[in-house]
Amino acid sequence: MTALTLLVSTFALVFFLGLQSLVVNGGHRVMAFFNSLAIGTANLALFKLAPEASGIEIAAYLSGGPLGIVSAMIFFKWWKARHIRNKAQVQGGV
Repeated sequence: MTALTLLVSTFALVFFLGLQSLVVNGGHRVMAFFNSLAIGTANLALFKLAPEASGIEIAAYLSGGPLGIVSAMIFFKWWKARHIRNKAQVQGGV
């Protein structure tokens, strides 16, 4: 196991968990459904990787979470703006 793999899997898990909270609170059911699959996938990766972590790998694990949640917030803001713009274009007949 490498520290990079652990960092990426932790980042992904926290990213998808944070995104899930945002999409559920926003009432985006379809996105919440598919995002749940991503959460499960990231969780499985961590279950396999984390028990063997030591030293630098623990630091990578701890770094993935903060990076993941902030990235989820930035992504959701971008996605929501795009989603609203596209919905307005469809409703406006464009």
